[in-house]
Amino acid sequence: MRERADNALKTAETGPYLPVRASNRGRSLLSRCLLNRTAVLAAGVVLLLAASILLGSYTVTIPDFFKILATHFTGGEKIPGASFIVMEAKLPRAVIGTLIGVAFGLSGALFQTMLRNPLASPDVIGISYGASAAAVLAIVVFGASGAVVSGSALGGGMAVAALIYGISRTGSLGLGGGNRGNAAGNRLVLAGVGIAAALHAMVSFLMTRADIRTAAEALIWINGSLNSASWDRAGVLALTLVVLVPVAALLAGPLRILELGDDAAAGLGIRVAATRLGLVLTAVALAAVATAAAGPVAFVAFLAGPIARRFTGRASLPASALVGALIVLAADYFAANIAPLLLDGTVLPVGVVTGALGAPFLLWLLVTSNRKDA
Repeated sequence: MRERADNALKTAETGPYLPVRASNRGRSLLSRCLLNRTAVLAAGVVLLLAASILLGSYTVTIPDFFKILATHFTGGEKIPGASFIVMEAKLPRAVIGTLIGVAFGLSGALFQTMLRNPLASPDVIGISYGASAAAVLAIVVFGASGAVVSGSALGGGMAVAALIYGISRTGSLGLGGGNRGNAAGNRLVLAGVGIAAALHAMVSFLMTRADIRTAAEALIWINGSLNSASWDRAGVLALTLVVLVPVAALLAGPLRILELGDDAAAGLGIRVAATRLGLVLTAVALAAVATAAAGPVAFVAFLAGPIARRFTGRASLPASALVGALIVLAADYFAANIAPLLLDGTVLPVGVVTGALGAPFLLWLLVTSNRKDA
């Protein structure tokens, strides 16, 4: 079994007919290309982050920005108006947008790679809907706001994830051969889609029972918005990612081996059940904390992994995280600065823009999948 697994690993990485020396050179070139393209994505994130802070309806020059930062940390004389706009509106909004993009991108890539299914992202399988339903319930029924709503969203996402995992676990999500594992993964996706539909109906019912002001507040939240960005939320989100991102990095190696199939992974010494459970918990936590910070920003987790794979040529967690940040920052810049020019001053929630991007991509993915199967 060990020998077969080693052969499978070599075949998956180098092909059966390549000599060892050539395969080493090939891997070196592939790694260098992946690093270069990931660096391009990182540069794109930095540029969009700078554009979000410096440009828009209120522009700030680069010298003024650094002066505002210096005076904020040293207690010097502030620039009237500009200091408040940058430090209390633009900068926390851009920081939270970047962080939730990283969280959603990582979460979607973990689910899609583990289950080998491009539809297996938190917003498709119902985790984001669970967070939305819990948050709307807290707003409409209990009149909650602020941190209570975020906490409710976090708990709702975790609870729905546990329910979906429990349903799929009755098969063999964590145990057994590759075919059984794939079947359990498909059950997880199907169970998530069904639960998401039920939760969507629940949210619609709650919205019909709410008064106009409460419904408007809930509607902005469930669409995903960065309008309520603050340093408190940014701090909580950053501390959470400091814990979860290293965990995802540690699981990246076993995740690549799991792509060979459960039998090969077990032959290479991977504890399949424990690894899958760790991947699910990490991916769910990433999606839940991002949703709690800004609402269910639609399709970011769904889009980030496939776009990163096409750009870099292979599955990559860092690239997926950076693509997620790029999507959120670009969508928020359009929603906050360009959409008002086109829609007579209407500022869109960022989730409306990402949803408009994700819907045609989902249809395209389904069409291309059907062509491959035909």
